[in-house]
Amino acid sequence: MSGPDPCRGSAVVDSLSLKKPVVTPPAPARGSGPVVNRSRREALAAYAFLIPWFVGLFLITVGPIVASFYLSFTNYSLLEEAEWVGLDNYVKLFTEDPRFWASLKVTAIYVVVSVPLQLGFALALALLLDRGLRGLSFYRSVYYLPSLLGGSVAIAILWRKIFGADGLVNAVLGLFGVEGTSYVNNPDTALSTLILLHVWTFGAPMVIFLAGLRQIPSSYYEAAAIDGAGAVQQFRSITLPLLTPIIFFNLVLEIIKSFQSFTQSFIVSNGTGGPNDSTLFYTLYLYLKGFKHYEMGYASAMAWVLVVIIAGLTGINFLASKYWVFYGDSK
Repeated sequence: MSGPDPCRGSAVVDSLSLKKPVVTPPAPARGSGPVVNRSRREALAAYAFLIPWFVGLFLITVGPIVASFYLSFTNYSLLEEAEWVGLDNYVKLFTEDPRFWASLKVTAIYVVVSVPLQLGFALALALLLDRGLRGLSFYRSVYYLPSLLGGSVAIAILWRKIFGADGLVNAVLGLFGVEGTSYVNNPDTALSTLILLHVWTFGAPMVIFLAGLRQIPSSYYEAAAIDGAGAVQQFRSITLPLLTPIIFFNLVLEIIKSFQSFTQSFIVSNGTGGPNDSTLFYTLYLYLKGFKHYEMGYASAMAWVLVVIIAGLTGINFLASKYWVFYGDSK
């Protein structure tokens, strides 16, 4: 009977002694080593790309805003040093300047009349295009063109010609024996021509309305039709409530844009706001004060009053929206 093989035993011991436990090196801590360097490089690259935006923000936007706020409390003529006058510009605006109130009245009438007409016309046309016409992309592009061109100097000049004494409108009326007049030179009709021009630039809200209509599920209309609802009832009960967020969006944008209208009034009235201040938009009067009469401090005060008016109306719209704007997830 033989005993254990000493050579075999020593081999097993040697093999066991050679097997060392595998130790996994610890992962590098976050925020150290190559990871830190890579994060820093990415951050520096991001800031480098943002530098032009920051330069534009502070030099083109924030800087002029701060400067205009300071100038609104000064007597500044662009040619001399600004002289601090406190609240005198604001007091003069509200108590001694009848043209300020005239421009505010003209602008208010323009906004109150033109914005609902434009949105109503844009919505009606969007409903028509939503029926699935052939060549929808073509019609959508054609109807959007007025929004791109309506604020241009060329269109304003064309508008003045159309509604002038020898314009296209009087030429058409002459075919029916109606003798027309120069509508842009008549205080009773001059503002109406600018309102029509604003309504004509319906393309942008129309495209937004059309996008909103495309988001309404067709199953809603099918269920309503099964229940016997007609087209008018479907519009009142389905389309209009579900479209209220889009209406609200367009309303806020168009109110702000209408208060800032300038080119139309400047070109049609030859930069005077006439006849008899009937087309004296607020922005036009601000321009005349700042760059014609060189009362830049006074014009800056007018600009800040306009900012307060627009901000106030926007805030009122947002507060009132909870009573008439319907969102799908609201209860």
